[in-house]
Amino acid sequence: MKAVVVHGAGDLRVDDLPDPTPARDEVLVAMEWGGVCGSDLAYWRNARSGTAVLRHPMVLGHEVAGRVVKLGADVTGLEVGRPVTFQPAQLVGDGAMPPRLAGRTNLYPAVRYFGSAAFDPHTDGGFCELRAVRAAQVRPLPEGVSTRRGALAEPLAVAIHAVGRVDVAGRTVLVNGCGPIGALVVAAAKHAGAAQVLAADVAASSLAVARAMGADEVVDVSAGPLPDDVEIVFEASGVPAALGAVLHATAKGGTLVQVGNLPGTEATAVLGELVTREITWMGSYRFSEEIDDAITALADGLDVDPLMTHTFDIDDAEEALRVAADRSTGSSKVMLRLGGDA
Repeated sequence: MKAVVVHGAGDLRVDDLPDPTPARDEVLVAMEWGGVCGSDLAYWRNARSGTAVLRHPMVLGHEVAGRVVKLGADVTGLEVGRPVTFQPAQLVGDGAMPPRLAGRTNLYPAVRYFGSAAFDPHTDGGFCELRAVRAAQVRPLPEGVSTRRGALAEPLAVAIHAVGRVDVAGRTVLVNGCGPIGALVVAAAKHAGAAQVLAADVAASSLAVARAMGADEVVDVSAGPLPDDVEIVFEASGVPAALGAVLHATAKGGTLVQVGNLPGTEATAVLGELVTREITWMGSYRFSEEIDDAITALADGLDVDPLMTHTFDIDDAEEALRVAADRSTGSSKVMLRLGGDA
C-alpha cells in the first residue's frame, strides 16, 4: 500500500508499505480522505512537533476518514462498507484521572495519537491506503456525512472543545487568527448559539474563508486594530506578538480562550492588561470525546466545505504540504485523496 512517510526534516516520501492485517480487536479501513494539519507540517519541516521528536520514519496524518473493509475476530457493532472516522487518541495505562480532571482525557499524561512521535516506537497516522485501527477508536459516520467531510471531524472537535470552555450562547465572540482551526472556531461558535462572531486575520483569503464559515464581520488587522471590549475572545493564531492586542480587545472581566498553539520556547509578549483588566485567560488543548459532538454537528448541517480549498492525490503529498505551508497560496485546509471514489 502507499503511505505518506516523513523520514526526516524536509524528507517526505510516498512509500510502498506492507498491507496491514487487523488484530482481533481491530478493523481494517480503506482510507479515503485526509486533511493536512500544522503538526504534519512541523514533522516535515523540522522533524519534530512541540516536544515530540522524530526518531524513525513515520506515517503522517490524524485528520482522516475511510471505509471498513475487514473486521477483526472479536469486533462487533461495525460492518464492512461503513464510512468511519476516528478518535485518534489512545490512553496509555489504566486511564485513571484525579477527580478534578474527571472526563478531561485530553489532559491524561500519556496518550498515543495518530501520526505522533511522542512515543518510541512512534504511532503511525492515517495518510495511507489501508490502516488497522482499534475498534474502540472507530467512529461511524451517519448518512449524509461523506468521508471527505468526516475527515474534518477531528479538527472540528478541537474547535468545539475550545468553544465549550465558555458559554457563548447569545453573546458576541471574537476569533483572532482564521487559519483552519480559527475558521472552525467561527463555525463552532455560531453552531453553539453565539449572537455575533467577529473574525480577525491579516490575510484576505483567510478572512474570506471565515466569512464563508459563518463570521458576521471580519477585521483585517493589517489595516487597523482589533475591536474593543469583546466579552469572549478566542486566540487562534498562536502568535505571541499578537497577545497584547488580543488582551486589549478583551473586555474588562472578559474571557480569553487560547486555542492557537504557543511556542514552547521563550517569546516576547505584552501581557500587562491580563491583570489590569482582570481577564480570565484559559488554555484549550485538543479534545476529549467532542469527536462525537463534531460528527453530530456535521450531520446537523454544519458546513465545512468552505474550509477545504485545495485537493491533492496521495502521490502529490509533498506538494500538498508545500501549499498548506504557504499562506500566499490562499490555502486553508488542504485535503489528500488517499483512495476510493469519495
